[in-house]
Amino acid sequence: MVLRHSLTAAATLLSLSFVALLLCAAPLHAGTMADDNAIHSGPCTKQSAGRNVTLEISPKPVRHMTPLTFTVTIIPSNALTSTILLDLSMPGMYMGKNQVELKRKNDGTWEGKGLIVRCMSGRKQWQATVLSAELGNPAFTFDVRD
Repeated sequence: MVLRHSLTAAATLLSLSFVALLLCAAPLHAGTMADDNAIHSGPCTKQSAGRNVTLEISPKPVRHMTPLTFTVTIIPSNALTSTILLDLSMPGMYMGKNQVELKRKNDGTWEGKGLIVRCMSGRKQWQATVLSAELGNPAFTFDVRD
């Protein structure tokens, strides 16, 4: 009886450990992260406030400490300001204020130049948030490459 109870408890503990391992191995932003890491091969698009907001970063792959060009395309773009800010931050760690001023290039496209700094801890996950009240501040999360 004691042996059977011990085996049942061991099996339950093993099952719980396996579930915990799976949960810990899952990315923080499961669906979003995989999609946003496509930023290394092309533009990424999100729906926000009834508009398509597309972010493109070049050159590719996106690396820290490299001059980067950030391009945001918004469709439809009517009634939007001529300047939009792109806030570059690291989720869960304050890296100082890093905002890129994006200037309107043509109908629906804003562009600016900036830099993603290297985190001394070695973390590589960054977030680019399009700061615009009209858009609801859509954010793109991605890993910066070495």
